[in-house]
Amino acid sequence: MYLAVLLLQEGVSVQVLEQRVNRSGHSRAIGVHPPALESLAKAGIAEAMTREGIRITHGEARSAGRRVARLDFAAASARYPFVLTLPQVRTEQLLEQRLHALDPGALVRAARVDAVTDSGAAVRVHGTGGGGPFTVDASLLVAADGARSSIRSALETRWSARELPDTYLMGDYPDGTGDGPLAVLYLEPEGIVESFPLPGGLRRWVVHTDALEQDPTAVHLAELVRRRTGHRLDSAGNSMLSAFGVRIGRAHRLVSGRTVLIGDAAHQISPIGGQGMNLGWLDAAALAPIIADSLRGLPAGGALRDFERRRRRDAAVASAQAQLNMVLGRPLPAGMMALRNAGLERMFQVPALGGVVARRFSMQ
Repeated sequence: MYLAVLLLQEGVSVQVLEQRVNRSGHSRAIGVHPPALESLAKAGIAEAMTREGIRITHGEARSAGRRVARLDFAAASARYPFVLTLPQVRTEQLLEQRLHALDPGALVRAARVDAVTDSGAAVRVHGTGGGGPFTVDASLLVAADGARSSIRSALETRWSARELPDTYLMGDYPDGTGDGPLAVLYLEPEGIVESFPLPGGLRRWVVHTDALEQDPTAVHLAELVRRRTGHRLDSAGNSMLSAFGVRIGRAHRLVSGRTVLIGDAAHQISPIGGQGMNLGWLDAAALAPIIADSLRGLPAGGALRDFERRRRRDAAVASAQAQLNMVLGRPLPAGMMALRNAGLERMFQVPALGGVVARRFSMQ
């Protein structure tokens, strides 16, 4: 939807084929980093997002009840000196409203893509919708259909993926911490606990677990948080609960003829650190001007090769950062945890190093 908005603003005719009939209410992604906000401003929704979301200007790492380190995001961006939290479902609503304002017919729901044919001069998409089979002809096709991309499979694009050993339990609860708009990482021997403020007086909690929870409950997650941090959560007020593992992957080719892969269809990274959704937006922002120029008759071959090289590089950097975040959150014996935390504390006493880490965490 974001890419469609950018292209419509450039006068390009678009159609968004969405398999779901209704938007999912299950909101995992909440963090919007400064580079993504800069890009979303071009689509006309950043102002509404920042008005509704929580602006996190600082983050803290704590362990055994004391502060180990503090991150300041204020210097990360002149225009957006914070990381924004806003539930994904609301971000999608704002994007859809903007898309509808530009072209009420651009978004087509209940449209499943079954096959793609590239003639060299155009792309033909074959699918099934509410009214039966359909065919769409287009100059270009962009596949943003997730890590299990059926279009990527149809193109026979090589996909390298692997499971990581980390598992997590995540949920949203009424915020009784008193931490306000502060993000907190609890570095504890049993594993990390992450805590992020959300609009509506809520706070998201993410706990590293020993194994994937098969039947998670809000009571169990609250108990894990209490044991590791001392905070008592209101289980009756839980509004979202999810257990998940981590799988990373990458496509070996992003551009195939007249089809381009973006987002999780191109590169799947760990959700820890909240970079995947932002990475997809930045893919779209980089691709939109290339598409607009190519449809005006300008040669796109070199620009697409540069796009592919840069997006693969940026995805590799984001994936490495996410995996580092996971390493820091794994369980450690108490003695080793104390030594590691002492090293972090000394490191963050150097302002320049703290600034580098803050910029890296916010995708600068």
